[in-house]
Amino acid sequence: MNVALIHDRLHIKTFWERRISNQSEHVESEEQRVEKSALQKLRGEWLVRLENRTKHLKSLNDKYVRKPKTENSADQT
Repeated sequence: MNVALIHDRLHIKTFWERRISNQSEHVESEEQRVEKSALQKLRGEWLVRLENRTKHLKSLNDKYVRKPKTENSADQT
């Protein structure tokens, strides 16, 4: 085999091994950063707040919608 071809193959192999290694390190550090982030906790808290607000508004709406119906039916009898 030609020495130049072997050298080129080794160079290409090392190049791609370094790229893969760097990419793996980057992915790992990104996963750690996301795990440490408070964003998930904040999203959960806001989701609970929005659900509570929606329930509250729905109950208020139901209360005021039912109230006139009962008053109207009492006036008609």
